[in-house]
Amino acid sequence: MSYSGMAATAAQMKELDRIAIEERGIPSLDLMEQAATAVADAVEELLTPDPEQYLPTAVSSTVLLAVPRKGETLTDTDREEVARLQDQINDPAQKGRRVAVFCGPGNNGGDGIAAARLLMQRGFAVRAVLVGDRNRMTADARAMEQRLQDCGGTLEDFCPTNQEQMLLLSVCDCKVDALFGVGLSRPITGDAALAVRLLQTHTGGPVVSCDIPSGIHADTGTVLGCAVRAAVTVTFSCPKPGHYLGDGAEHTGDLRVADIGLPFDLLYNQPARLEVVDGSFTLPRRKPNSHKGDYGRLLIVGGSEGYTGAPVLAASAALRSGAGLVFVAVPRDIYPIVAGQCSAAMAFPLPDAADVLLDRVKGCNVAVIGPGLGREHDNLVQTLLQCLDCPVVLDADGLNATVGHLDWIRSRTAPTVLTPHDGEFARLTGCTLPIGDRLDAARSLARDTGAIVVLKGHRTVTAAPDGRTWINTSGNAGMATGGSGDTLAGILAAFLGQKPLYSDGTDAAQLAARAVWFHGAAGDHAARRLGEYSLLPDDLIDALPQVLRDHVVD
Repeated sequence: MSYSGMAATAAQMKELDRIAIEERGIPSLDLMEQAATAVADAVEELLTPDPEQYLPTAVSSTVLLAVPRKGETLTDTDREEVARLQDQINDPAQKGRRVAVFCGPGNNGGDGIAAARLLMQRGFAVRAVLVGDRNRMTADARAMEQRLQDCGGTLEDFCPTNQEQMLLLSVCDCKVDALFGVGLSRPITGDAALAVRLLQTHTGGPVVSCDIPSGIHADTGTVLGCAVRAAVTVTFSCPKPGHYLGDGAEHTGDLRVADIGLPFDLLYNQPARLEVVDGSFTLPRRKPNSHKGDYGRLLIVGGSEGYTGAPVLAASAALRSGAGLVFVAVPRDIYPIVAGQCSAAMAFPLPDAADVLLDRVKGCNVAVIGPGLGREHDNLVQTLLQCLDCPVVLDADGLNATVGHLDWIRSRTAPTVLTPHDGEFARLTGCTLPIGDRLDAARSLARDTGAIVVLKGHRTVTAAPDGRTWINTSGNAGMATGGSGDTLAGILAAFLGQKPLYSDGTDAAQLAARAVWFHGAAGDHAARRLGEYSLLPDDLIDALPQVLRDHVVD
């Protein structure tokens, strides 16, 4: 069963597991066995060379030096012990097959214990350790320990003072992180923190994390004290926000989603549905008999002295994203500059009276308000929000004008899309920076205003008033430059204004999330050609045709 696009918070996963086990009658040990199988498969894949790429090489050896403590003499027994460890570490039969599994006492640890048994049965040399209090092991973890023992394995206690254990755990070929799952909410300390550091030793090979790297908050991606950096994370049923948000994106490594047997309808029908936008959607091919009116008449209100490029970038991005007609209204004193930069968009000076502007733009079916506008037009922003009956993308100074006046947004009946970066979000809501839980923050503002919120940043979050939320996966650090947000505003408006994009039941919130993905994908396409350091907003616009063409259905 495919769970493509779905995601869930820690609380949602806990409830899904409960329903599956208690109401649907799925044995919890069956779910754990499936999870462990996926982890074991990932380890085996890492430690099994690709036959087409494999070339025999000399087996490297680890050399142990026996050094006596000050005032002590090295005994024959000491030398024999060092020799034994030397032989064990450098045993050719175990080279490339040694796995250390670090298990916590919870069900995440149970996944690790089960994976240790499966790997042992596949011929790997496995050393499994319990990091934590045995008395706090869950019933499922204990059951998996019994299965391990029945197969001749052992779950030993983690003992940082045991030099032999520390040495053998640090020189394995791969390590499994099964310390903490998605329920972790407090900083890691004590022996668990020592285990995290040991998991990160470079001599111990790559790390495979179970569900989420230990130390990463499942909902925010925040590092809780310290955290594992995984080469591969095998998550169960669906991704978690922490795999993408905050520092979690850097700690997750290669994310693999394993189907462990949860019924698909449970995940699909959950309230406050959460999705990951990965580009797995298409755009409809245009009908031969269509005309420019089918693809949106856009109004862009923006620009000021020193910010003449903002409305031009928004207009260019909108046109490259398929908009039919684009009108650009700018202050009279910069009109000649803006008009000279617009070839396909139609620029005109802002009338002195708002009602004249409204009369002129009758028939526009989407508006962008704010790119480079300045704060001297706050009254105009209020009038447009109250009088326009079409979707509005509120950006930059359009947002700043509504600080303390969110009722202007709440009173609208047509869709409104807010596009704040973190600083603008803080001004709108009064929250402090940094934003701890970006997912909850975007959802809260959407619920409070009735607007679609696009909280910009690394892994932009789009939230709808009904609780649906999308985490974007495209984009790169090269897009952190002035003007990138203006291009996004144009793409958003272009998508909202095209009638064919609504034909399959897609609504404004979904279109906004897809527009965000295309914006990031254009940035990725441009970065592959130019590099991140040299990326400009114009490069994103130039990349849009290729990215959009690749998604048009045949």
